Parts: sequence; C-alpha cells; structure tokens
Amino acid sequence: MRKVELSSILAIGDYDKARPALRERVLKAKEIRRIHVGEHLTFLFENFETVHYQVQEMIRTERIVEEAQIRHEIDTYNELIGEQGELGCTLLIEIDDPEKRGTYLSKWMNLLSTIFIRASDGSAVSPTYDARQVGDSRISSVHYLRFQMGDKIPAALGCNHPDVDRETVLSPQQIAALCQDILAR
Repeated sequence: MRKVELSSILAIGDYDKARPALRERVLKAKEIRRIHVGEHLTFLFENFETVHYQVQEMIRTERIVEEAQIRHEIDTYNELIGEQGELGCTLLIEIDDPEKRGTYLSKWMNLLSTIFIRASDGSAVSPTYDARQVGDSRISSVHYLRFQMGDKIPAALGCNHPDVDRETVLSPQQIAALCQDILAR
C-alpha cells in the first residue's frame, strides 16, 4: 500500500489553507473504514489518506518544522498502513467506566487471538499484532493489527471471544473501500 513520504507533506501554512477540504474528505474515508464489533470493539482501518491526515495534523498541532522530526512522524504513522495485500487497522477497546475497563482488559488477555476477518470465500484471516501491547496481567486498550488478505475479499469482521462473540457483516461500500486499500500500491 502507498506510504506517506516527505514529498507529500504540506508546509504548515499551506496545510492550514487546504485543511477544511482535506478534513472533510478524510472524515468520509474514516467513517466508511470505522467498523464496530459488539459493544466495545471499534476497528479503524487505515490507508494513505487517513495516515497522511494524521501526520499533517500532528505537524500542525505540535508546530513541527524540523525535517528529522517530520520524518519521525511519517515513519511512526506509516506503521499503521498495511503492505500490498494487507489491511492495517487500529483496534480501540472502548469502555468508559475505568473500573470496568480494567477488569475487561485483564480478563481479555487472549482477545487478539479471537479476532478475524471473514473473507467472501468463508475463510477467516487472523491478524498479526505487536505482542508488546499485551502485558503480563492485562492488554492495552489500543492495538495495531494487520490482516494478510492476499487476494481475499473481506466480507465481515468478527471476534469469537466468549465475552464478545460477534460478527459484523460489511456493507458493499466498506467492502469496496477495503478492497481498494488491499490493492493500493
């Protein structure tokens, strides 16, 4: 998948001028790539457009102008984008109550191994993830996942953990957007 490069980054002043139109376009791209599974799991699938926006926003917010710092932001956020044939996403475990969240994050140590994308051929594709986000006694509430799809077409996103056990069927628009991301170069 296409990665963000230094040459694609706008100077802060130029970005400020282009920001309203870019923001509107990116929010639409994010909306279609935001998929809920059950009550507490939200998956945000990333692509060039969404990550480019995140980098630009970080540069704008932090007023970053040094090339080395900009490159650091690019490298950091590019990790969210899958390679060709992959889907990269951020998983947010959303539980508002701090006590309940702590309980579930401890109880759900094996949650990541129960997540899958159901392909149109019926097969399930499990994600890879950063094991550093799983501690000795609890998992993080944010995870970065990659699904190696190859030429498979995503049809649903699910989790078969006993506390979640849900599968969300993707809309035709979501399938089209994710297929576009899988094929992007």
